[in-house]
Amino acid sequence: MKKIILLNTFYFSFYTVAVNSAEKGGMPQLDPEFWVSQIFWLIITFGTLFLVLSKFILPRISKNLEQRRLQILENIETAEKQREQSEKNLKEFDEIILKSKNKAKEVMLAAREKVVSEITKKKIKLDEDLNSEIQNVEKEIVELKLSSPKKINSIASNITNEVIKRLIGTDVNESSVSALVEEEFKKLSRSTNGI
Repeated sequence: MKKIILLNTFYFSFYTVAVNSAEKGGMPQLDPEFWVSQIFWLIITFGTLFLVLSKFILPRISKNLEQRRLQILENIETAEKQREQSEKNLKEFDEIILKSKNKAKEVMLAAREKVVSEITKKKIKLDEDLNSEIQNVEKEIVELKLSSPKKINSIASNITNEVIKRLIGTDVNESSVSALVEEEFKKLSRSTNGI
């Protein structure tokens, strides 16, 4: 109710000011005589402006806004697809890296096992060769031990025979010399074995 009273008061004051100024030759816009023509041209002007805006300008603006909205939606969709593709690629790269690491570990283990196997085989072969050589050397030592007294006796007999022959000037019976050398050798070997 207060609003209505306030509006009536405002209208009355405006009307009073307009009539008083029109009578004094003031502004023609405020003269009630010209109000009808002013309202007519106001309707024509704003009607034309409304028609131009509603038929030409606003549809273009709406069309541009819609195109921008569609472009933004398309860009968002493209960005989402690229993000998904990037995540997929990242997962694939992670899988490839993991597979590569596992493959490298397998290759390293296989190479290590192969090297260890080869080293073990070579060690076994070397041990076999060393054992074979040791057996051969032991055999030769045993044979040398067994054959050395005879050879030593034979050499000693020959040397003794030669020495006696040069000292005396005549040949000595070889069998008696070798018997003497053998007897001395037995005495010597008993004394060394006893030590």
